[in-house]
Amino acid sequence: MTRELARILEADGCTVEQWRALALLADEEPHSMSELAEFALFSAPSLTRLIDRMVADSLVYRKVDPRDRRRVLVHLSRRGRARYRQIAEHIEAEQEALLTESDPEHVAQLTALLTDLLARRRWYEPARSSQTLGQP
Repeated sequence: MTRELARILEADGCTVEQWRALALLADEEPHSMSELAEFALFSAPSLTRLIDRMVADSLVYRKVDPRDRRRVLVHLSRRGRARYRQIAEHIEAEQEALLTESDPEHVAQLTALLTDLLARRRWYEPARSSQTLGQP
């Protein structure tokens, strides 16, 4: 899957790592470097280099967290939002082409499995978030 995604992203001049960061930041919320590292499966030093490159490309910008001046929050810039939408449309078109070529029964099975996984994630995610924040 990652290789196929990398192939699609390469046509847009984007890496899988950049895409992961863009995908999280596309929720229009600023995120800390630790949130980005966890989501993108990156070590802190690797993420810092990635975000540095994305800042240089004007895709994101950093601001000090007003609630905790020790933290830096990463925001998606206008250019980053436009880039995210462009790439997302390309990925969606590739997915549609793949699904069109696939056996409808297999697509239905896959859809059911993914729906089940998402439902389980939604059930799990709030508990995980409260634990992350140090709440019971």
